[in-house]
Amino acid sequence: MGPVTPDLDPTPPPYLVGLRLQGRRVLVVGGGGVAQRRVPQLLAAGADVLLVSPEVTPALEGLAGELTWAPRPFEDADVDDAWYVLAATDDPAVNARVAELAEGARVFCVRADDARAATAWTPATGRHDGVSVAVLANRDPRLSAAVRDDVLDALRARRPDDTGDLGEDEAGVGVPGVTLVGGGPGDPELITLAGRRALMAADVVVADRLAPRELLGELSPDVELIDVAKLPRGRSTSQEEINRVIVEKARQGLRVARFKGGDSFVFGRGYEEVLACREAGIPVTVVPGVTSPIAVPGVTGLPVTHRGVAHEVTIVSGHLPPGHPESLTRWEALAGLRGTLVLMMAVENAPRIAEVLLAGGRDAATPVAVVCDGTMPGERTVLATLGTLAEELLAQQVRPPAIIVIGEVVAVAHPERFA
Repeated sequence: MGPVTPDLDPTPPPYLVGLRLQGRRVLVVGGGGVAQRRVPQLLAAGADVLLVSPEVTPALEGLAGELTWAPRPFEDADVDDAWYVLAATDDPAVNARVAELAEGARVFCVRADDARAATAWTPATGRHDGVSVAVLANRDPRLSAAVRDDVLDALRARRPDDTGDLGEDEAGVGVPGVTLVGGGPGDPELITLAGRRALMAADVVVADRLAPRELLGELSPDVELIDVAKLPRGRSTSQEEINRVIVEKARQGLRVARFKGGDSFVFGRGYEEVLACREAGIPVTVVPGVTSPIAVPGVTGLPVTHRGVAHEVTIVSGHLPPGHPESLTRWEALAGLRGTLVLMMAVENAPRIAEVLLAGGRDAATPVAVVCDGTMPGERTVLATLGTLAEELLAQQVRPPAIIVIGEVVAVAHPERFA
């Protein structure tokens, strides 16, 4: 038997380049799982994204304020003024038409269904400490992702404060079952090393809307992405359905990453998922995440405790208003505390909460900071007092997600505003 000749691909290698897309129109056609992975990375690059699709995933619908969504089929004119195009529908004919028009307009186009027919390929990407890594392994996405991860691990190993490698068994990686991955407050750099490793090793990722969305773009294309987003006053996946999905996928012998924002056990309903897995006999591992009520104020320079100012910090869910029959919070007791009060999921009910705290004796001049989209590109802080909170929320058009911090620590962080 003679020597085996390798099956060499005659296609020349791609010319790698970094696109600067800030303020430039990028057309994405299709609103499914591929778009859900790619759009957050485009938004992080500052692109002006036009998303064309009659239907989109709940997570993409939740990005409506950050992009332009045209809820209709693709039209030829959509390619006009685009600098970059992604054809990601489940209809090859539509993708081919998008690519044809992009070619005619001399605009590079990625085809999610047929890389050979595309003029651009999406690499496996990652970022660490200001260094961007992109790998193309001759259209082998698993190899691209593996090399990308090796490079990122090497970059992390160079840091003197790195904690070293975490073995697969320690991280719950490589073993069929469910791993609850707390993704942190939103910035993809704030996920733990163990959390990222578990996410990238998964066969199935069951993701919340507030999980660090850019990391979804780093998943291998063969990873199944299941969107279980809960939109404020919109589409919402029930907890029972989430429990069913993670158990069902794990029973198939798959590695399931239940990916959510913040920490799974701080108003993340993570322990309900642990109980569901245990009841079904499914191995379950927990990778804690950086919790938002502490981290989000912290990244803005706002401490939730400060010597001589606050000796306690109380974290409260505000998803139910005071007086609601299902509320477990004694708001009148909170009104009597002198320390810091941190409210999560409370934007809608904040005016009523402020009324009850004032009625309970809290000073109307108590400083308040509302941190919107904490750690994300659109992060901003709205300052108010307990007495003006309702009107400031309305005037500043505050929308979820936001963390509300009530207490004198706000004055410590913002002395220019509060005496």
